[in-house]
Amino acid sequence: MSHSTIQLLLLVVTLCITHCTQERKWKIVQTSQGPVRGYKTGEIYYFYGIPYATAPTGKRRFTAPLAGPVWITPLEAVNNKIICPQAKIQVVQFPDFDMRENCLVANIYTPETEEINLPVVVYVHGGSYQIRVGVAWSPSALVRTKKVIAVTFNYRLGAHGFLCLGTENAPGNAGIKDQIAVLQWVQRNIANFGGNPKEVTIAGFSAGSTAVDLLRLSEMTTGLYNKVIPESGANLAAWSVQLDPVQNAKDYAKQLNFTNVEDMNSLEEFYTTLSFEAMMSDAFMERKDSTFMFSPCVDRDIGVEKFLDDTPLNLLKQGKYRKVPVLYGFTNMEGLFRMLMFEEWKELMNEQFSDFLPADLQFKDNEEREKVAQEIKKFYFGDKRVSEETIQGFIDYFTDVMFAYPHLRSVKLQVEAGSESIYLYEYSFFSPIPDFVHVPEYMNITGAYHCAQTFSILVNTMDVNVDSDSDEYNKMKNILVEIWVNFITTGKPVPEGSDLPSWPPVGANRSPYMDLGAEIKLEGSLLERRVLFWDDIYERFYRSPIPPSNTLSIRNEL
Repeated sequence: MSHSTIQLLLLVVTLCITHCTQERKWKIVQTSQGPVRGYKTGEIYYFYGIPYATAPTGKRRFTAPLAGPVWITPLEAVNNKIICPQAKIQVVQFPDFDMRENCLVANIYTPETEEINLPVVVYVHGGSYQIRVGVAWSPSALVRTKKVIAVTFNYRLGAHGFLCLGTENAPGNAGIKDQIAVLQWVQRNIANFGGNPKEVTIAGFSAGSTAVDLLRLSEMTTGLYNKVIPESGANLAAWSVQLDPVQNAKDYAKQLNFTNVEDMNSLEEFYTTLSFEAMMSDAFMERKDSTFMFSPCVDRDIGVEKFLDDTPLNLLKQGKYRKVPVLYGFTNMEGLFRMLMFEEWKELMNEQFSDFLPADLQFKDNEEREKVAQEIKKFYFGDKRVSEETIQGFIDYFTDVMFAYPHLRSVKLQVEAGSESIYLYEYSFFSPIPDFVHVPEYMNITGAYHCAQTFSILVNTMDVNVDSDSDEYNKMKNILVEIWVNFITTGKPVPEGSDLPSWPPVGANRSPYMDLGAEIKLEGSLLERRVLFWDDIYERFYRSPIPPSNTLSIRNEL
């Protein structure tokens, strides 16, 4: 063989190797809007920044999303830096992100496999409905099993997503309608990525958990999913639905130095002409009543499709929701979420505990309010003051009012309404505590912080490292991934033939539940004493959310 022939063969081999390597590294998928090109890292193809819808701007910025753009040449799906407008406290943590008003993008994670019709999980990110971004948590551990395809995405936040005036230009629930839009996009396109549009699980954590728990109460989501995983946030939480959206709009406008809040036409004009950069207040975390101001709302009928046509409580009592399998739970120390405020709040709680009652309680007068507040304080702190000595009571209190009790109250109503496939758990495994939790050195942590189960399943790609070299923790993470994948693929967290303990659905008395702790075991009624205490309180003093007042629509009806 001549030297020139050998050189030619080497060139051909080199070109083949280069071409084949490139073929393995990227993939083009056709969508209803145009082709997208994703790239492979390890065993996963990542498609970042696909615009699934368009956020309206100008005076229409608070309305439902519009159709997404179209394109002809392949979209390089590599932009993982798009972020929605949000509180400044978050933006400074992500200085290299591109904050933009038109921020509605989805990210698709597909395994390297020849299999098609894989089940799909769509994750709604948390952040109190005020902050964060879809790419902050990667579902790579789920996708790496090669049994599922995953989707994360952005939705409008804060006032941009959840200003609710009940008017044509600010009807409410824009951010939640973004979530519905991405589910509709999945129905149209996920088959081309190898997914099965008939097997879609909606999952979420913290605010994302309350979101998916609310999505199943809405007629707008019919046919868009068939399983639900709410992680640490329930549809009956005081912060999941605005109790008085008009009052919230007035309060926020005052924070932004607008004073003419009683003139409703002026209030709407103020918001619809304000720049999005001006709507980035950080005050949402400091509210003592376990709310964050802006969140979904009960819709007022103004002639557009309504997300919630009644309160979550009424919809649950009436059984007006799709009774699909639900993997439902929280951690045993969710209240660590409030540890950042402990030093500031402990003395304030001793002086006026009633200021810290959840907002969805109401009383006939201040005397009754103070009496009930002292009853609740005694339940958690006995005759002692709120202090370092009683810090476990502080954690338990906020665990219950913000997370645990809303979950367990909702479970009871769903079982009574005929739901037969709710799998209840409490995650109590001691997980590494990230820096943002701010746990004092003197505390003896014996459990799991807010959304610890989520951070054991998803990989935080940005500012929080919760990984551990502990063999026990790595084993627990593998077990949680197995449970979640089981549920996404079969509708059961522990299907037949599994090595895990048998896990039946929850029934009466919120029993049984699975304790996901150092030992995984099935237990009876979850937090029975604390739940019965709050059952009595809420039976007597519950305050129901209201839709925006119809006085706001006078201008539109004239």
